[in-house]
Amino acid sequence: MKFFQITLITTFLVIVGCKEKYNTSTSKIQHHVGNVSSDSKLHWSYKGETGPEHWKEIEKNSECGGSIQSPINIVNYVLDSTLHKFSVQYAAGTHIHDVVNNGHTIQYNFEVGDYVVFDNVKHTLRQFHIHEPAEHLIDGVRFPMELHLVHQNDDGGYAVISVMAKEGISSEPFSFLERFLPLEVGDKKTVDLEFDMNLSLPSDKTYFTYEGSLTTPPCTENVQWIIFKEPITVSLAQVDNIKKIMPLNNYRGIQPRNSRPVILSDY
Repeated sequence: MKFFQITLITTFLVIVGCKEKYNTSTSKIQHHVGNVSSDSKLHWSYKGETGPEHWKEIEKNSECGGSIQSPINIVNYVLDSTLHKFSVQYAAGTHIHDVVNNGHTIQYNFEVGDYVVFDNVKHTLRQFHIHEPAEHLIDGVRFPMELHLVHQNDDGGYAVISVMAKEGISSEPFSFLERFLPLEVGDKKTVDLEFDMNLSLPSDKTYFTYEGSLTTPPCTENVQWIIFKEPITVSLAQVDNIKKIMPLNNYRGIQPRNSRPVILSDY
């Protein structure tokens, strides 16, 4: 009888031990698979295996591999003296709602108010953000900084104003904007103050225009670009302050033009 009891207890312990070992092994496998699955979902960036040359691979539902992508080198443009279909309608006191460091750039979000009219279509200013150095080239020249003022119409189409910045006299509007910096990645600050966006535009409103895309994923190809020919000036200290809190070289490389016309206004 004792022998039977001992044998039964031994068998029970072996079964329990094997079950625990199986559960532990299964748990490790599931944990490992979970990590692989999580790691396989890559997020776009500006360098390495998630950099711009790989966006069309890792952003499956994007248009990053399309045929009318941005930015481009602004060369071989055509002057059109009849091009008078663009106007800026910025109030002197539109509110900036907040500023956020989204890990790719510094972005200021506006309350509804300012807008532009292009081809008789109203596009409302949504936000502006910063690229350092510039994304577009003008006659092969890359400026130290480029501002993108992103507007959208009621049908979802975009009009993006590009303002180049070069080193020179300190910019008063930039001094105002830098009051809300620095920001860590993912941080947001409420601004809720009036800002005159007109002060961030060059006095000479001559511009280039072409059809392209957003320069970050999903690289949407429904964008009318308006790129002012003349840059504004910012001080070296202001450029350095921006560089300290943004990803290094947060710009996408030049994309194929693919016979798209670029028009220079006679504004």
